[in-house]
Order: sequence, then C-alpha cells, then structure tokens
Amino acid sequence: MKLIYSPASPFVRKVAVYTHLGNLTDKISFTPVATTALNVADDARSANPLGKIPALILDDNSTLFDSRVICRYLDDLAGLGMYPTDNLWKVLTLEALGDGIMDSGVSISYEKRLRPENEQSPSWIEAQWSKVEHAIASLETGSYAELQGPLNAGQISIACALDYIDFRHGDRDWQSRHPKMAEWQAKMQAMDAFKQTMPEG
Repeated sequence: MKLIYSPASPFVRKVAVYTHLGNLTDKISFTPVATTALNVADDARSANPLGKIPALILDDNSTLFDSRVICRYLDDLAGLGMYPTDNLWKVLTLEALGDGIMDSGVSISYEKRLRPENEQSPSWIEAQWSKVEHAIASLETGSYAELQGPLNAGQISIACALDYIDFRHGDRDWQSRHPKMAEWQAKMQAMDAFKQTMPEG
C-alpha cells in the first residue's frame, strides 16, 4: 500500500496514529507531497480527484480517501476496534467533532499562509476560531462520555485536532481556558502512537 501524504496535515496524523497502533508501518509506503489548496500536487490529484490528502493506494491500485475512510479501513485491517459497535454513533459523532476542529484550524492556516496579508480576512479567521473555541468548550464540560474510557476513533480525532491547533495556532492558548481538556491532551500525548506522529513541517 502507498499513502500520499503531507507531514503537517492533521488528517494525515490520524492515519499515522492508526498505522502505529496496528503495527502497519512496514506495510505502507509513505509518499510525501508538497500540496496546498491553491497548488495541488500531481500525485495528490492522480490519487484523489479532489486533490486532497491523505489518499491510500491499495495493492490492487484502487484508492481510498478521505481520512475517515482510510482510518476505518486500517482499523478493520488491523482489528483495532476503534469503532466499537455498542456506541458507534456516539464515537463517530466525537470523531466528526475532532475533524471539524481540524477543518477550521486548517482553514485559518490557509488564510494566513497562502493569501497575501492585504487579502486576508480577519473576520473569516475569527469565525473559524470561534468554531474551534466552542468545540473545545463543549468538550471541557464533559458532555462527551466517549472522550474517556478505552481508546476509540473519536478520541484519536480530538487528540490530533488539539495537537494541530497547538502546532499552527499555539498563540491562541486555549489550554488556559480549558484546563480539563489540556490535562486530557497531555495524557494522550504520552501514548507512544501519538509521540511518534507529532506534526512537523
């Protein structure tokens, strides 16, 4: 199998966590690409018509995307059980919340990094940050029981999302406003699969 990826992507990070948890790293060839929303790499476009990463090319040359599909596939392949059937919909909802945080975080990054300063929209940036802030605040209340207990897909998504926010938007200092989630994040970061896959670039 071949994974088309960029090391800074939080969506790629999710996939990387699954490869470590499932001891699949030696079964996947990692092919890095330099790609953005404004300048899509050829490898990314050929693997995924949308030009988005990650994309997993299987041994039969078929391709899986996006990260949620790839993670579900790797979970099944390795028998990880990150999508427990007894509370599947709640775990999937938590995963969607984490992915939403990533979406907003990446959107802010694109606005700041890809657009000239005179073309950037501060109101757009703050609107996206408001989504991140409200999402973390909802987690802080303890409303999502699936955030605790055995590791699941939702927890992986939230952990990767928070680490990406720190990676690209550390000046926002969300931890000071949400100490319970900051403590939760630290526990997740101590796990080997997360240590080995911290974002870079």
